[in-house]
Amino acid sequence: MNSAPATMQTTSDIDATQLIERMGRDARAAARILATIPTEQKNAALRAAATAIDAAVEQLLAANEQDVAFARNKGVPEAMLDRLVLTPERIKAVADAVRDIAELPDPVGKVMTSWEQPNGLKFKRVRVPLGVIGIVFESRPNVTADAGALCLKSGNAVILRCGSESLNSATVLADCLRQACAENGLPEAAIQLVPTRDREAVGAMLSRPDLIDVLIPRGGKSLIQRVMGGQVPVLAHLDGLCHVYVDGEADLDMAEQVVVNAKMRRVGICGATETILIDSSVAGRLLPRISEALVAKGCELRGDETAQAIDGRIKPATADDWVTEYLDAIVSIKVVSGV
Repeated sequence: MNSAPATMQTTSDIDATQLIERMGRDARAAARILATIPTEQKNAALRAAATAIDAAVEQLLAANEQDVAFARNKGVPEAMLDRLVLTPERIKAVADAVRDIAELPDPVGKVMTSWEQPNGLKFKRVRVPLGVIGIVFESRPNVTADAGALCLKSGNAVILRCGSESLNSATVLADCLRQACAENGLPEAAIQLVPTRDREAVGAMLSRPDLIDVLIPRGGKSLIQRVMGGQVPVLAHLDGLCHVYVDGEADLDMAEQVVVNAKMRRVGICGATETILIDSSVAGRLLPRISEALVAKGCELRGDETAQAIDGRIKPATADDWVTEYLDAIVSIKVVSGV
């Protein structure tokens, strides 16, 4: 593709029930076609989508600027804004990820296992597409491309519902995928983005098991709980409550680098460390170093009594701190006795 894609119309003045009805029926028709599409045709569409994303950098940056302004106006915390922001480097990473998906083996038709009964009857368990997948995610624009590309690769149609803050950026990315499908003989409805911020659209998706075969939520606890309360089967995950454990025999220089990077590289993502566990045999030597490095980067420290006794910059932790996904520059620290 040599030109930026035409932009899908987005509006809040849409009846959510009718919208999901139409999108679901279009996706169902597309899914029947996708299930039998040859591997190379899918890969060609994915490569074309990556090229389109590369070509749409300026359009994406302009759309993302609108999204960031919208989010700031809503009062979204700075740590959460980092999830939303696109840069030329991040856009390149999005395009490269789509190319990587194109190079993955095609899962469709793969024989998982086979066996023969004593009477000679032969059985095979073969991977086939699910049909129509609904994905509801919060405001990370790259999920649009990642999820859309993975669904296309696996022969599934997908309806994507992004967070309200990322609608403009997600629309441009979805248009890149949609145009790539059309140019390579695939139905445009293979990848659809819900073009509204109306929260009723999620509710409409949850109530249509006849149109959507499975829903995948990607986001915080409240989103997961809402999606799991619907009528459509769900593939869910729990909190990204990530821990780093430093063993008594760890290389302390490496441990310091790993802990600081795991916490502070991007505090607003679900893979960021929220709790640090340090073996008591090295806590006295390592904890002051880690505390110094984290405080220098603006991180608040909360810990148990042992950790507080070692370093006075550590505030008392409450019971809630050990089960909290901060998604911010805050970390809880506990001294433990081995694995």
